[in-house]
Amino acid sequence: MASENNVNHGFRGWRKDLHRIIFYSDTVWGKAFDIFLLIIIVLSIIAVMLESVVEISMEYGKQLILIEWIFTILFTLEYIIRILTSPKPSKYIFSFLGIIDFLSITPAFLGIFFTGSQALIVFRSIRLIRVFRIFKLTRYMSGGRVILRALKESGPKITVFLVGVISLTVILGTLMYLLEGHLHEGFTSIPKSIYWAIVTMTTVGYGDITPQSFIGQVLASIVMILGYSIIAVPTGIVSSEFIRAASKTKSVNLTCDTCGENDHDESAKFCKNCGHPVRTL
Repeated sequence: MASENNVNHGFRGWRKDLHRIIFYSDTVWGKAFDIFLLIIIVLSIIAVMLESVVEISMEYGKQLILIEWIFTILFTLEYIIRILTSPKPSKYIFSFLGIIDFLSITPAFLGIFFTGSQALIVFRSIRLIRVFRIFKLTRYMSGGRVILRALKESGPKITVFLVGVISLTVILGTLMYLLEGHLHEGFTSIPKSIYWAIVTMTTVGYGDITPQSFIGQVLASIVMILGYSIIAVPTGIVSSEFIRAASKTKSVNLTCDTCGENDHDESAKFCKNCGHPVRTL
């Protein structure tokens, strides 16, 4: 208890104010900081993309590298400040956003020792999820929980369905090999024929392997028609589980409209951060 009081006692003044600005968007400065952060994230991603274009890299390569290092330094400083202003630094470091923040700055430093690792800087695009907090869209994250629950519940059914589809593609691929293998028109092995069955059944249709015999074309037509019906099955499974999950979910959104905090218990009535009532639909 005494150690907790010491932590709270030490977390005051400029650290508390800076923490409010960096981690929340309920103030003018906090929202301005997040918008600025999103802008430089987008610009840094654009710089990496432009650097991958040979013509642009040959002419402006040095400038783009300089710009990227400027962004990397800014993100590194931001990461350090977030750690210093956190009441519990370890909680931020090992949180989802903390790990993403760390991964967004490491590729540039790894690029000093390993060529090509700078391309991993696109991890910064994941940081754009902070836009949910700025525009107070976190209230809609409860819908995401419904989707995850539906996907989890439909997992066993989807697994059985995939096993059936894989078995079917092996059978159809083997059959096509028996019908077309002697013509040497791409169906040179059973794995190649299975690849054709997968491409055809999923209605992708690359066209790199096509049957030549009449019987082979008939079988291909059957596989195409079968593919349309098979695609609809997982959609129906997930949809039914989604409806069931939605009916089980309470019509409560535990997200504070004032500060955007969404880490609340299901029974919470007030925001643990600012004390305002959490939004209830």
